[in-house]
Amino acid sequence: MIYHITDNLSKAIPLADIPLVEYAALYHDLEQRLQDERYHVAHYFARLEEGQLRFYLILLDDKQHNILLSSHALDYYDEVTLPSLTALHPALHPFEREIAELFSVKFGSMPWLKPLRFSADRLNRNSTIDNYPFYHIEGESLHQVNVGPIHAGIIEPGAFRFICNGESVLHLEIALGYQHRGLEREFSNDSNRLRQTLLAENIAGDSAVSHASAFALAIEKLTDFTPSEALIIERHIAQELERMAMHIADTGALCMDVGYQLGQVACEALRTMTINTTQAWCGNRFGKGLIRPMGTNKPLNSAKIDMIRQNVAEIARRYEEVRQDIKTSPTLLARFEQCGNVGRAEMLRIGGVGMAARASNAPRDIRLSHPYGLFGKELQHESVIKRQGDVMARLMVRCREVLQSAEYIQQLLNLYSTATATQQPDYEAKLTPEALSLSLTEGWRGEICHVAITDKQGNIATYKVKDPSLHNWLALALAVRSEGISDFPICNKSFNLSYCGHDL
Repeated sequence: MIYHITDNLSKAIPLADIPLVEYAALYHDLEQRLQDERYHVAHYFARLEEGQLRFYLILLDDKQHNILLSSHALDYYDEVTLPSLTALHPALHPFEREIAELFSVKFGSMPWLKPLRFSADRLNRNSTIDNYPFYHIEGESLHQVNVGPIHAGIIEPGAFRFICNGESVLHLEIALGYQHRGLEREFSNDSNRLRQTLLAENIAGDSAVSHASAFALAIEKLTDFTPSEALIIERHIAQELERMAMHIADTGALCMDVGYQLGQVACEALRTMTINTTQAWCGNRFGKGLIRPMGTNKPLNSAKIDMIRQNVAEIARRYEEVRQDIKTSPTLLARFEQCGNVGRAEMLRIGGVGMAARASNAPRDIRLSHPYGLFGKELQHESVIKRQGDVMARLMVRCREVLQSAEYIQQLLNLYSTATATQQPDYEAKLTPEALSLSLTEGWRGEICHVAITDKQGNIATYKVKDPSLHNWLALALAVRSEGISDFPICNKSFNLSYCGHDL
C-alpha cells in the first residue's frame, strides 16, 4: 500500500499508519496520477527523524474528497540524487525548492533549483538574498526594470525583475524571502497553546481568521474534541466576513488603479463597514481574538446577530450597485478585459488555487472538494467559476463571492441558536502523541493547509503551513507576459498575494 487514505473531517493519523515506501514507487505513482487534474499536492515536506530525513506527502483527490498520505526516507548523510517531480509536474517546485534549501537534498533534472525563502535555518548559509540568481536574457532591444525589494507603498518587501522589449514584458521573476520570522519553527519552540494561536493569527494578517481556523481544526483533531454546531457557525461567519472585506478592498484597489474614483471610495466605505462589523463582534477589525481552539471568548448574542444581519444586508445591496457599474462601464471593461490572462492549462500546471484558479476555469475550491464544518451539509456550496482568466474574470469572481458570502452569513445566522452554549477555549488539552494532524480551509485567496506532527510526549514537534500565495505568485508572473509594463499594477492587484504568507 502506497497511501493511507483519510479526509478533511477525520481525526489525527498515527505516524505508524502512514506508509513508508521506496521513493521510486512513489515517484512512478505520482508521475501518472498527477496527470489527472482531480489530484494535486497540498503539501510535501521533510523533517529529521532519528538520523533519517523523512519526507511526507499530502495528496488531495478532489473528486472523491479523499486525502492520501505517504512518506519516504533518506539517511541524512546520503548523497543520493532524487529524480525531480517538478520536472514532470511544475506545481511541485516550491516544495522541492524548500526541501533542497533546508536540507541540501539534490533533485536531478530540477528545472528551477533556486532558494524559496532564505529561511534562517537553511543548510546552505552561502545562499543569500543578495546573490539570488535572477534569470537573464540578452539582446540589444531588451532592458531590465527592477522594482523593490522596498515597496513603493511601504508594505512588505519583495523584488520584481522585469525583462522588457520596449514596453512589453517578456519575463517577470519574483524573488521573495526578505522576512525571516521562522514562524513554523516557533510552533514547536513554544508549547503554550495561546501563543501558538497568536502565531497562527499572524501568519498573514489579512487572513487572520482563515489561518486561525486552520490551526484550531488541526489542534482539535489531535484531541477528542468535537466542535459544537454553534462554534462551527461562528467560525464560518467570521471567515465569510473576512472574505467579503478583502474582496471588497481589492475591488476598490482595482478601481483606484484605473482612475475610477467613485468605485474606489464606495468600496473603501463598504470595506470599512465590513471590518467594523467584525470589530463590533470581537473587538478587532481583522477578527484577531475571535478563533480559539476548542471554544470561544466571543460568542454571538441576539444583539450581535441583529447587527451582523443588518450590516451584511446593507453591504451586499450597495456592493451590487458597484458591481453593476463596473460591468457596464466601457472604460473599465477596456482596461480589465483581455489583460493579464492565465489559461486553465497553465493554472493547473503550476498548482494555482483559490479564486485566481477559479477565474481561469480551474475549479480548485476546498469548500467543495474537501468540505469542512457545515459545507456539504447545511451549506450547499457552489464555486464561482469564470473561464477567461483575465483581470476582469478575477474581479468578477470576487464580486460574486462577496454576494455569495453575504447569503451564507444570513443562512448561518438563521441556523444559529443563542440558547446553544459555546465552550470557553481550552489551552491545556493533551494532544495525541506521535500523530499527524492536517486541516484544509478555503481562505479568501484560496487553499490553506496546516500540518502538525507531535512527538512522544504529545508536543508539537513539526508544524507546516501552506498559504495559497505559495503557488499563485507564479501565476502573477505568467499573467504579465506580453502585457505592457504599465498593466502590472492591475494584474498585481487582481491577485493581491501575500508576501508574509509566502515567506513565513
